[in-house]
Amino acid sequence: MPLVTPLPHDADEEVKALATFFNETLGFCPNSVLTMQRRPNIAKAFINLNKAVMENQGRVTSEQKRLIGYLTSANTGCNYCQAHTILAAERYGGSQERLAAIWEFRQSKLFSAAEKAAFEFALAASSVPNAVDANIERDLALHWDEGEIVEILGVIALFGYLNRWNDSMATSLETGAIDAGDRLLNPTQWQVGKHQS
Repeated sequence: MPLVTPLPHDADEEVKALATFFNETLGFCPNSVLTMQRRPNIAKAFINLNKAVMENQGRVTSEQKRLIGYLTSANTGCNYCQAHTILAAERYGGSQERLAAIWEFRQSKLFSAAEKAAFEFALAASSVPNAVDANIERDLALHWDEGEIVEILGVIALFGYLNRWNDSMATSLETGAIDAGDRLLNPTQWQVGKHQS
């Protein structure tokens, strides 16, 4: 049961209009946003930050950003965000093979050297304590320019916020996200956990 009950999607007209962004990403407005709208300025600021972070301005693709978000969320243990990010990665073109092999990215030929550097950075940056070291920084800078590194860290930081929000709120998972988690994350022993309706 969630700590705070999400409001209906039309509780605030400005939030409702901004939240149409999630129809492309997930196919629905997430309960996390519906909870945030109890303070509409938080919901609006979050949606605008999400849009800015997920905008593609360099070579980091929408699918790659969602895989970075997935690794970050799995590393911190947020089942809610794992289901959302794997669903979004699939919606943005992630193949079944790439999604299934994400935890073998270091050895897999399905991922480029640039992706592997970004994924290592995601795991290190989302660790507590932070595990980003000179080797990870050097490898990241070999493959990505500074603007792209800002985009990548933006995703990691955004999901750091979401991981804490959704785990602390025990935000209830939506049907579409549960279906994606069951279908795409079984090999990692994913479960709904405290994110029951």
